[in-house]
Amino acid sequence: MVLLYSKAVFALICHAEWLALNSKQLLIFLFYGKIFLVRALLQRVTSAKVEVVGKVIGQIQKGLLVFLGVAHGDTDAQSKFIIDKLVNLRIFEDEAEKMNLSLLDIKGELLVVSQFTLYADCKKGRRPSFTDAAAPDVAHDMYTKFVQACRTAGLKVEQGEFGANMAVSLCNSGPVTIMLDSRPQSATADGG
Repeated sequence: MVLLYSKAVFALICHAEWLALNSKQLLIFLFYGKIFLVRALLQRVTSAKVEVVGKVIGQIQKGLLVFLGVAHGDTDAQSKFIIDKLVNLRIFEDEAEKMNLSLLDIKGELLVVSQFTLYADCKKGRRPSFTDAAAPDVAHDMYTKFVQACRTAGLKVEQGEFGANMAVSLCNSGPVTIMLDSRPQSATADGG
């Protein structure tokens, strides 16, 4: 335990930007020895849909398919950072075929699917560990808040069914696939 604590303190000293953590995140860092970030895997799509037991429950046209992973200690502020980034990220082509337009610019659509497997740890053995993923009740709450916040941004938002076995179909445009993770505010002071 002393060794873990010493490693955590050393890591905090070496990475001053992590000092922007709230008290819950700091306790989790001291316990686990690492920082957890909201993760979102974005795929630019011309269409995407999600089915549960053969029934389409969410479907979009041009926009983004977002696989959302929630970990221990994730906060609403981290979720807000991801939402702001994904709706404003300039990854859609303009008339000159340059990635210069955002989801908001093109009035694109959003399909959000929960995916705890974004926190798979494959360092040991051959079976992934998912211990970094938040507990289902915590993750469900964060996922629900995330979807609602996306809707308040003025987008058409569809969603998967949390915890269900889902079949996701998509036509990736580009292909463009981007992994986003949240960062403490001091690490994002450059404006994006």
